[in-house]
Amino acid sequence: MTKHIAPRESREFEMSLAELRGDCARMAPHWVVPAADVPAPVSPSLIHGVVVPPSSARLIDAMSDYGD
Repeated sequence: MTKHIAPRESREFEMSLAELRGDCARMAPHWVVPAADVPAPVSPSLIHGVVVPPSSARLIDAMSDYGD
């Protein structure tokens, strides 16, 4: 089987890393980052209703990083 190589004109535009970085640097000021919503801390007394299946609890208990 022979490989057919398309002429350079018909191939996708090839860009160097330096050109790509330059394009990104020029576009960066246009990207707006929304302000992050910081969640309010929750008191441990308000956390309830969490159910851990026994098999998951045994799995974590058997892990030396967590269970010992």
